[in-house]
Amino acid sequence: MQQKYYTGCKVGLRVPRQVRLLQRLKTKPLMTEFSVKSTIISRYAFTAVSCKMLNRASEDQEIEFQVQIPAAAFITNFTMLIGDKVYQGEITEREKKRDDRVKEKRNKTTEENGEKGTEIFRASAVIPSKDKAAFFLSYEELLQRRLGKYEHSISVRPQQLAGRLSVDVNILESAGIASLEVLPLHNSRHRGSGRGEDDSGPPPSTVINQNETFAHILFKPSVVQQAKIAQNGILGDFIIRYDVSREQSVGDIQVLNGYFVHYFAPKDLPPLPKNVVFVLDSSASMVGTKLRQTKDALFTILHDLRPQDRFSIIGFSNRIKVWKDHLISVTPDSVRDGKVYIHHMSPTGGTDINEALQTAIRLLNKYVAHSDSGDRSVSLIIFLTDGKPTVGETHTLKILNNTREAARGQVCIFTIGIGNDVDFRLLEKLSLENCGLTRRVHEEEDAGSQLIGFYDEIRTPLLSDIRIDYPPSSVVQATKTLFPNYFNGSEIIIAGKLVDRKLDHLHVEVTASNSKKFIILKTDVPVGPQKTGKDVLGSPRPEGDGEGDPNHIERLWSYLTTKELLSSWLQSDDGPEKEQLRQRAQALAMSYHFLTPFTSMKLRGPSPRTDGLEEAHGMSAAMGPEPVVQSVRGASTQPGPLLEKPYQPRIKISKTSVDGDPHFVVDFPLSRLTVCFNIDGEPGDILRLVSDHMHSGVTVNGELIGAPAPPNGHKKQRTYFRTITILVNKPERSYLEVTPSRVILDGGDRLVLPCNQSVVVGSRGLEVSVSANTNVTITIQGSIAFVILIHLYKKPAPFQRHHLGFYIANSEGLSSNCHGLLGQFLNQDARLTEDAAGPSQNHTHPPLLQGEGPEAVLTVKGHRVPVVWKQRKIYNGEEQIDCWFARNNAAKLIDGEYKDYLASHPFDTEMTLGRGTPREL
Repeated sequence: MQQKYYTGCKVGLRVPRQVRLLQRLKTKPLMTEFSVKSTIISRYAFTAVSCKMLNRASEDQEIEFQVQIPAAAFITNFTMLIGDKVYQGEITEREKKRDDRVKEKRNKTTEENGEKGTEIFRASAVIPSKDKAAFFLSYEELLQRRLGKYEHSISVRPQQLAGRLSVDVNILESAGIASLEVLPLHNSRHRGSGRGEDDSGPPPSTVINQNETFAHILFKPSVVQQAKIAQNGILGDFIIRYDVSREQSVGDIQVLNGYFVHYFAPKDLPPLPKNVVFVLDSSASMVGTKLRQTKDALFTILHDLRPQDRFSIIGFSNRIKVWKDHLISVTPDSVRDGKVYIHHMSPTGGTDINEALQTAIRLLNKYVAHSDSGDRSVSLIIFLTDGKPTVGETHTLKILNNTREAARGQVCIFTIGIGNDVDFRLLEKLSLENCGLTRRVHEEEDAGSQLIGFYDEIRTPLLSDIRIDYPPSSVVQATKTLFPNYFNGSEIIIAGKLVDRKLDHLHVEVTASNSKKFIILKTDVPVGPQKTGKDVLGSPRPEGDGEGDPNHIERLWSYLTTKELLSSWLQSDDGPEKEQLRQRAQALAMSYHFLTPFTSMKLRGPSPRTDGLEEAHGMSAAMGPEPVVQSVRGASTQPGPLLEKPYQPRIKISKTSVDGDPHFVVDFPLSRLTVCFNIDGEPGDILRLVSDHMHSGVTVNGELIGAPAPPNGHKKQRTYFRTITILVNKPERSYLEVTPSRVILDGGDRLVLPCNQSVVVGSRGLEVSVSANTNVTITIQGSIAFVILIHLYKKPAPFQRHHLGFYIANSEGLSSNCHGLLGQFLNQDARLTEDAAGPSQNHTHPPLLQGEGPEAVLTVKGHRVPVVWKQRKIYNGEEQIDCWFARNNAAKLIDGEYKDYLASHPFDTEMTLGRGTPREL
């Protein structure tokens, strides 16, 4: 039997009462963790969402992972971990036909429209009974400046109270952070959710740390705090608003490894006069709340017009109703008359979009033609509708052509579509082709407040006809450099490539018109020396398609270029040109792993391949400064041998280790003795292996995973290490989590490395080296080294699990007070004092017998421990060693009892035992 639950949506199916009762009695999948980590560098945001689920039920259950992402964002990576299986999302070319989406019966992903300015990403999966699942989604976006602020919105809607919930945001702006605020949680659509006890500031538990150029925001509510906000787990949008410092009149230019970005946002300019025609849909479908809200909004907007502005009002249905046949200057009387006209509008008839636009354009053109030639004004149409063209010209292409020919680039059209029945594609193209913007208002949202907010963005034009030029000999492949208008509080962004990476200065010319004169700004902007990617946040940047260090500005350039190609494709009516634009946009999206209308994401199931993914380069690029999961592969579920792989450790490994089920080995080199013992733990136990937190600052813990015992075995179950965690506290705190599929390094900037790809990273005295599908070597301050062997199976049997082995390669930097199941024996010695075979027995080299050999008594740390000679294989079976085996869970060998070595969480540093701790015999 299989149950279905949702982590991101509500189920609207009608279910019989008896079935509902049974479903309530079932154990709902538990969300153990929901986290979002976002890093913003120079307005470009890398965001990674992760969600971990546990199926506590006795049967398989289907769940749905759902995330709202900004509509302007590009998804760059998606990965699902279901039990031991890994499903990796792959960005592929989308065929021109519509039926090429991935079709997966049990595991699938979809994308659809969400709330205002968002889209919804969904993925469903079946979790086996008593097993776990994890979902990882990454996306990128360029933040747009509106009303003088950049806004970064993160959807926090786990749909249930999460065991661990966090939103972690880093902002780095080299120009300086001028202002920053975290808004109360915002949720406009869902009931039973939304605000905490205090609506006036950041959500409860939010911590903000900030200096001149860097800000760190952490939202980490406890389960109790989550419940106070919303018991159903729909917390809302976590919103950060900020702005940057600006000095140069020509703007801020940043350069990195051959790519540049130019931010232009002048201020303290007198506003341009605007000629504005408000075109309002008054057809029958606008009856009720929509029309009332729109009227109220227009009342507010009319009061905001400046004395130098001109305006008129048009209502349209199947008839065009013009308030005045010419533009009117703004006076208290004209504003009052306009309000009266709007108040008496009544909904009736159909929708003649074409004639409404033509009438508005004629009004504007007529005024401009007869106005003073020195009047440098901006002509705008604000067009609002809730439907499709039903009267007059209804053909979309003809409406677009008619509008474009009438406007001639001199009139900018800003469109607002209300509700679900609006032809939003038509409105979008009208705005794109006529230097405007478009907004969509959902059926249940307040159309009036949306209209006012939209108008606020364009209420103050400061410049028109802006052109930004760079020397062709210095810059290539620049994004758009011509802009019809610049509105106060917004920003113009241009990115491109530099011909000469060693360029010291970049010549920039800005020409534009303002209310008084024609403006020309010329300057040489210093751009060198260029920084590498590692100078930005102290951690590697995502890779680009060129040589050299990874580059976040290159990602910004590719994002902006792809967006412009998509807009050009949408506007084009020429078949060959449209196809060329499609191919260019698709090639760029494939190169940078963007999910766009011309690319698709397909889920690749588990694969036995061990030579790394072809997409590894692209996946690392997609993750930005803190990837969640890069290229990882699962393995199939049929029994079989371990993966074949060369054993080539980077540094010599000692015998002191724990591996397998788990089997511990301790080497005493002075006496040339090797001691071994087993620990029979329980699945889920976290064992303290090395505890030296107070001295060298190093702690190593290992978490056990269970497996059935093999047939005819003497044990009821097996246990293996599935996770090794290392906490390094000196000189600065760093966290390492190693599993058979990935290594997570968090030293302030979170980095995830796939274990199927060789890589070396290092910072602050810590080096992590991954040898693909073989081992992970961790070196700390050059005096401590651990090697973690990776054990993978091509076709694991039911009693086999992918697992890890932990080996101590260098312990010089660990103190004499080090403890833990392995740590307590470092820098110690042992000797054999007696045995059952008599004094003539060779203790250091026992005879090679099958099974167990002679018995003896081992003295170590003042303890006398009965031992028996055995042979044991280590290093993944590469070497067989002789050892003296301590029975009974090493009860007389280790300090204290087994329970003394259980950690409460993976990075727990508390250790009650230490050197000289009394023990019961």
